[in-house]
Amino acid sequence: MFEEMELLYLQQYWWFIIALLGGLFTFMIFVQGGQTLLNNLGKTEKEKNVIIASLGRKWELGFTSFVMFGGALFAAFPLFYAVSFGGAYYVWMAILFCFIIQAVSYEYRKKANNFFGQKIYEIFLYINGSLGIFLIGVALGTLYTGGNFIKNEMNLSHWTLDTYGLEALLNPFNLSFGLVLLFLSRVGASLYFMNNLAEESIVNRAKEQLKINALLFLGFFLLMITMLFLMSGLSYDAEGFTIVEHKFFFNLIETPILLTTFLIGVALVIFAIYSALFKNKSNAIWFHGVGTVLTVTTLLSLLGFNNTVIYPSLSDIESSLTIVNSSGSHYTLATMSYVSLMVPFVLTYIFLVWRSMDKVKISSEEIEADSHHY
Repeated sequence: MFEEMELLYLQQYWWFIIALLGGLFTFMIFVQGGQTLLNNLGKTEKEKNVIIASLGRKWELGFTSFVMFGGALFAAFPLFYAVSFGGAYYVWMAILFCFIIQAVSYEYRKKANNFFGQKIYEIFLYINGSLGIFLIGVALGTLYTGGNFIKNEMNLSHWTLDTYGLEALLNPFNLSFGLVLLFLSRVGASLYFMNNLAEESIVNRAKEQLKINALLFLGFFLLMITMLFLMSGLSYDAEGFTIVEHKFFFNLIETPILLTTFLIGVALVIFAIYSALFKNKSNAIWFHGVGTVLTVTTLLSLLGFNNTVIYPSLSDIESSLTIVNSSGSHYTLATMSYVSLMVPFVLTYIFLVWRSMDKVKISSEEIEADSHHY
């Protein structure tokens, strides 16, 4: 089946899979958002233990989705992976460090006689939830704004600035993308706690935090979308690359399915916030989840399709990367496509495990009775 498909269709298929994985990961960053809210929501040691235990049951799912996103990029578009991860070295190493200390913190926070002490591990969790997510947003923003790299005919590339990716922090769009992800994660965390915890005091504080972070998220999201739609993008054809004004806006309005999923996704996120704040709906996290996945998948899909460059070069326009010139071979993509058919089964398994863990809301009594909690 897949081996009979044209290479371009396989490339488009895999860019969609990557966009979808990016959407799923963005939903799961409510774990990181919850880590940044630990001191805001947990006023006693018992309350903090409840919050950490709740997040601890989900953090591995978020980490796994992040690894799947990076792994799919590496396998399907190896040149893009090499240029971005190898060139913007400092940014990606900082992100990796933030996720390493997250894993260590969940494992050792409550270990007797641990080396750093509980407070240090809680600081590590805050760093992962704030700096880690912000930097991921900045890195994703460069897919639209570009990177300072040059590649030759042998597909060997090098970064042209000694800051190796840190210069992305000077771009307003990249910064706004990072802040959108940061406050979205905190919105998702508040909704998650309202659905997952039986502690009324924590839930009430989560609702108050939702008001603040929802306003910040919506403000930065509006700013980011405005900049995106006003931004020029690169298009490519057999003749080379050309700059197109308002490229991403036209990609959206010229593709009805993307316009539909974007509007539905944004509407669902707003509805989730409204239903939690004004209707006291504890299941708002699921509207938020579906809306987040649809919105982020759409935004990433504005790249990769309609002859749009997925990674513009700011140093040499002819070095810019597309799904065509940065993908793996036909054989590789076709073989991987069969493996991708297992994704729905994996997602079903995750859903069943999630539902089994969340049948009963978490309480402080349950956590204190468990000597092996996080």
